[in-house]
Amino acid sequence: MFRTRLAAALALGALLLPGCSTTPQPQAIPTTLRVMVFPGSSNLPLLAAIEKGYFTQRGLTIEVMNTPNSDVLRAGLPAGKFEIAHAAVDNAIAMVEVAKNDAIIVMGGDAGMNEFMVRSDVRSFDDIRGKVLAVDAPNTAYALVAKKILKNKGLLEGRDYTVKAVGGTAQRSMAMARSPELAAGMVNPPFSFTVRDLGLKSLGRATDLAGPYQATGAFVMRDWARQNAGALERYISAYIEGARYAMNPVNRDEMVKLLEARFKLEPNVSAPSYDALMTPGFGLSADARFNMDGFRNVLAMRAEMEGQWGGMAPAPDKYIDLNYYDRAQAWAGRR
Repeated sequence: MFRTRLAAALALGALLLPGCSTTPQPQAIPTTLRVMVFPGSSNLPLLAAIEKGYFTQRGLTIEVMNTPNSDVLRAGLPAGKFEIAHAAVDNAIAMVEVAKNDAIIVMGGDAGMNEFMVRSDVRSFDDIRGKVLAVDAPNTAYALVAKKILKNKGLLEGRDYTVKAVGGTAQRSMAMARSPELAAGMVNPPFSFTVRDLGLKSLGRATDLAGPYQATGAFVMRDWARQNAGALERYISAYIEGARYAMNPVNRDEMVKLLEARFKLEPNVSAPSYDALMTPGFGLSADARFNMDGFRNVLAMRAEMEGQWGGMAPAPDKYIDLNYYDRAQAWAGRR
C-alpha cells in the first residue's frame, strides 16, 4: 500500500486562537491522523489544506494513504489501520449493513464528478449488451450508480451484461483502456480526461443519468469519534478551509498547478479536471457540506440495486453524525 507523509513538523506556536464564535474550540493537542483516500482530483481540498498549512496550524500531522480498492478501505478502518476514510460514503453504509461495523459519516465533499465512460466501439448504451462493466467492488458506491444507469436504459446485470472488479478509478480507467473486454465503467477526474487520449469516451455525467449523489465524504468509527472529538473537529475545520481555498476562483491557477504536481498531469488535463470540480451539483460542495438529497438517492440505489432493507430505503440518521461538522464549521478559518 502506497503511503506518503504530506505534512511534517508541528509548530507549537500554531495553537488555535479564540474566535468570535460562541462554539468552543477543541484543544490543539498534537495529533497524527492517517487518512485513507482514493487517488484523484476530488482530494484537492485535502491537498490544499496540507499545502497551505491548515492542519499544522491546528496541531495536526496528516498521513495520506492511497487505497487500491474499496475492500481494502472498508476492512482497514475498523482494523485501526487508519483513522479517517475519505471516499464514496456508500462504503460506510456497506460497512454498517454488510460487515456490521459501527461507522459514521461526519462530513460531505462532492458529487463524484463521475462520467459513464465506454470504449470507442460502444456507440450507445444498447451496445453494452453482452459486454463487461468494470467496477471497483460490485456491491457498493459507483458500481451501484453504473448498474442503476444501465437499468434505466433497460439493461440488467446477469441478463444483459456482466460485472468485473478491477480496482479503484485509477486502475479501472487504465484497465478499460487496455482490455477490449471491459466495455464500460464509471470514471472521474483526472482519469476521465486522461483516458480520452487512450480511446475512451463519455456517454454522460452520472448526476444527469442517475440524479443527485452524495459521493466523497469522511467517515470514521463511531467510538473513535467519541474518544477523539477534538482532533476530528480540528481535521474537519482544516478541510473546510482547504475547500474554501481550493474553490476560490482567485486561486484557480495555483490549484491547477497543484493538481499537475500531485498527479503528474499535463495542463490539458489539469485545467478541465479543476473546472469539473467547480461545476455545481457535479463537483465539490461548498464547505464540504453533506448533500442530504444526494444521500437519500445513495440509499435508494442500494435498496433498489442490492435489494437491501427489503427494497425500501431507510432514514439516513443511522449512518451520519454531522454534529462534529457543525461545530467545526462554526470556527473554520479561525486558528
